Amino acid sequence: MNRKHVLALSGGVGGAKLVAGLASVLAPEHLTVAVNTGDDFEHLGLTICPDIDSVTYMLAGLNDAQRGWGVKDESWQAMAMLRALGEADWFNLGDRDLAMHIARSWRLQKGESLTEVTARLTRSLGIAHKIVPMTDARVRTQICAEDVWLDFQRYFVAEQCRPVANAIRFMGAETAMPSPGLADALARDDLAAIVICPSNPYLSVDPILSLVGVGAAISARRVPLVAVSPLVGGTALKGPLAKLMREMGRPVSNLAIAGHYGDILDHLVIDSADAAEAQGLRNAGVSVTVTGTVMRDAEDRERLARVVLSAARIETG
Repeated sequence: MNRKHVLALSGGVGGAKLVAGLASVLAPEHLTVAVNTGDDFEHLGLTICPDIDSVTYMLAGLNDAQRGWGVKDESWQAMAMLRALGEADWFNLGDRDLAMHIARSWRLQKGESLTEVTARLTRSLGIAHKIVPMTDARVRTQICAEDVWLDFQRYFVAEQCRPVANAIRFMGAETAMPSPGLADALARDDLAAIVICPSNPYLSVDPILSLVGVGAAISARRVPLVAVSPLVGGTALKGPLAKLMREMGRPVSNLAIAGHYGDILDHLVIDSADAAEAQGLRNAGVSVTVTGTVMRDAEDRERLARVVLSAARIETG
């Protein structure tokens, strides 16, 4: 059988960038993107799905490259009015972004699943590649910070990751089944590789792996799994990864990233700034590619996608 299908696991802005690269070199029928929904939350009566939106806006060409999140050419009149009305303003919702959340929430309230809503919204924005939530069930990432459990967005946005974290949990994951799209991708006869995007392993990838049966299915697969490290030059470009690793007693290193993924990892792609770590990884039995992993533009995204697919032994032409 000619195996051509790639399953990408994504979360955060870094994940969305590599997804865009993969989508630029793989036909829609050859790529499924399963996105973390542990960051989702309900705010002002709306269901917010930050990681799904990051991928959606990126593939639709709507992402704000300057801020790194949300929609370009945004305005903030609704937020200003909400603030004037005394409503919570710790989580900014631009006017164009707000439309996405209203459309999603309305459809969910009408009884559609998150899978159905995501497919509807991505199609409406002209996206041909398949973007699926990791699950249609409610899973919520929480951080234990200074002995208090905080919902992820409260920790990440409201508290700006300042509290010292000592544990992470995924509420609801123990009974949450993978979405039909994720389950189907894992079971495909033509599955050629699984790619873990340069997303936070603890906050963006672990929620996906924690779903019922997903970790076991990935462990039992017969295709390569290639991960791109989110570390560059010994730290994370964005987000709390390095801080979390230190606070949880883990060295901030690619060897620690590889150790976290353990036996499911076949190949790790690391940045050129961390080339000195390559031999230590190889000594530990980890297959490594060293390349530039910082994606500043579409050319960078496509180039890295081709490197990753080559590591998975997939020809892109």
